[in-house]
Amino acid sequence: MMRMSDADRERVVEQLRSAVGEGRLTLDEFEDRVGGVLAARTFGEVEPYLADLPVARIHRPPRQFAELRNTASTLKRKGEWVVPRQIRIENKAGTVKLDFTAAIVSHPVVEIDVNVYAGSTILVLPPGASADAEDVEVIAGSLKVRQVPNGPLTGGGPHFTVRGKHRAGSLIIRYQRRFLHWRW
Repeated sequence: MMRMSDADRERVVEQLRSAVGEGRLTLDEFEDRVGGVLAARTFGEVEPYLADLPVARIHRPPRQFAELRNTASTLKRKGEWVVPRQIRIENKAGTVKLDFTAAIVSHPVVEIDVNVYAGSTILVLPPGASADAEDVEVIAGSLKVRQVPNGPLTGGGPHFTVRGKHRAGSLIIRYQRRFLHWRW
């Protein structure tokens, strides 16, 4: 768990003050929760004090690194998730699919290191994003980087740099597919 700073605690206390002003908390509940927030050391310790309030989102600083490990199974990230600056994928005989279309990407460049053996990796890029897979060593497998749909790259989006080794499997980098109102 990531530790909280004093400024982080003050932001949470301000969220609790707003809840009192809206009539969602009594003054006694407010005092109990503020005491718990001020004593908390990590973001995880604070979440129970906000769980029943509509302001339950705690603004955490963006993560810098994440390691995803997968063995003979499927690992997916989709929807609204926070993308760290560096991602390391360790995959053996499984499937990893990272869908960045609705993800929160706060870094201009996202570095993805792959170490895959007999598995597949699928990266679905958001609109306006670009990707570079020049530093991926593919051994007995395939690498497909799909072109931008509907014309040239508009730019302005994040850039994904993929590197590492991909053995006996497939690495696919593509954009979201659309047909009428369906998307996949």
